[in-house]
Amino acid sequence: MSTSGNSWTPSSWRSKPAAQGVKYPDETHLKRVLGRVETLPPLVSPGEIERLRFQLAAVQNNDAFLLHAGDCAESFDACTHENISAKLGLILSFSLILIWGARVPVVRIGRIAGQYAKPRSSGTEIVDGKEVSSFRGDNVNRFVVMANQFLDPNFRTPDPERLLSAYFHSTATLNCLRSLLTSGFASLHNHHPRDWSLSHVRSPTLRTEFERITEGLSDALDFSATIGANSGSEALGFEQGGGRGVLGEVDFYTSHEGLILGYEEALTRSLPVPSSLRSAVKNASAGEAHGNSALPHAYYNTSAHFIWIGDRTRQIDGAHVEYFRGIRNPIGIKVGPSMKGEELVRLLGIVNPDRESGRVTLITRYGAGKIDDHLADHIAAVQKSGHPVAWICDPMHGNTLTSSSGLKTRHFGTIISELTACLRIHTACGSKLGGVSLEFTGEFNDEGFSVTECLGGSMELSEEELGLRYQSFCDPRLNFEQSLDVAFLINNHFKKQRAGSQPGSGQMDTLLSELGGRTK
Repeated sequence: MSTSGNSWTPSSWRSKPAAQGVKYPDETHLKRVLGRVETLPPLVSPGEIERLRFQLAAVQNNDAFLLHAGDCAESFDACTHENISAKLGLILSFSLILIWGARVPVVRIGRIAGQYAKPRSSGTEIVDGKEVSSFRGDNVNRFVVMANQFLDPNFRTPDPERLLSAYFHSTATLNCLRSLLTSGFASLHNHHPRDWSLSHVRSPTLRTEFERITEGLSDALDFSATIGANSGSEALGFEQGGGRGVLGEVDFYTSHEGLILGYEEALTRSLPVPSSLRSAVKNASAGEAHGNSALPHAYYNTSAHFIWIGDRTRQIDGAHVEYFRGIRNPIGIKVGPSMKGEELVRLLGIVNPDRESGRVTLITRYGAGKIDDHLADHIAAVQKSGHPVAWICDPMHGNTLTSSSGLKTRHFGTIISELTACLRIHTACGSKLGGVSLEFTGEFNDEGFSVTECLGGSMELSEEELGLRYQSFCDPRLNFEQSLDVAFLINNHFKKQRAGSQPGSGQMDTLLSELGGRTK
């Protein structure tokens, strides 16, 4: 957080050029809506934000692993108990597999409860043969309308009221998440590995390996229960007055891309720094409201615990960097092939001049064909600068393609090729990958079938099968089965690493080859 030097306020970004800006036809209407948002309660608290910063510092020190996952973009229509519980359940199952392999805590951050805006490479797109404004996310404009409304050139006009809807849908989602997590949803009684079906795995080699992993994990959990890891009141169900216990207590955090700065500003509040941190927090100022003038305050973005700057909005002299430099939240920065090493170091100097631990997470997204050309240079530049960062791999965004039927998709083999290349390069550079950022969903339809948006994986999803249950209105997501494929692959990497095996050897190459990835 940097509020020293050049004066910073939650609105100082307005003096800078803003990439990916949204042009509203009625600025008075927009100001009225944002004024309303300013009066609404925070969605998250300073204490939760500071707790996440502490845990991300552990990721930087290789004492924890970060799982950042969820939808490319949420929709208002998908704000249902079924969808939210499916996403949370998959994140919990995925993290359990990671913990078993890495033997370190997993920090769970969902792309959820606010990921309603999307950057676009073009301001317009073709719908039903007509050029219309691009869909910018449910908090900006509409995606689907009745066919006879396509003739209306204004159906994609940005509507400020959708920002207010985004706040209330985020609130409802967060309330559902909190309710699930405090009611025993994270208990292994609900997500035991023996309940995972592996019937989709077509390769006998993969099925044998996946069964070995799940059986080992199941045995460990059964052993913990036998020796009393959850004993006494913790052995009772939550509904029977039992505690959640050490195997049912998890932290879960929310995140989104900080794209619509007017909305982010409206939810940025000067709040008291938690008492345990008041002597340690730099750049805190004295509060003036409600008689708390003696307490140190800081500016917290209360729309989410963690927000990130996208690859299209990270300009050094731009509005987004100006906004992000002043908030206390931990932040992410997307790093792509167009980023120069010296530019990255300058950016780190702006958003984290005091080099505070847990502040910055770098999310790399190059594409499988470009990662070898860029990642090592970026690692070297950051190492030389001495800035503390957590390195996270996003193997999704650089690997999008269009199928012969016109559907946007990704191939599982390419996704895991970038991920495994990232692991290899970090090791070669004396660095360590601290986490993964994935777009996935645990949704099933009434017949029990997953979405069909990404090709390949252990289920060997073909291009002809993409249309069976393609539901994303933005980028394609890994389904439940493909997501567990990734989890098993990372699990195996960490298990072999703990055993002293070198990256790229033996069993890792077998799994990678069976799943369609490159082994070199």
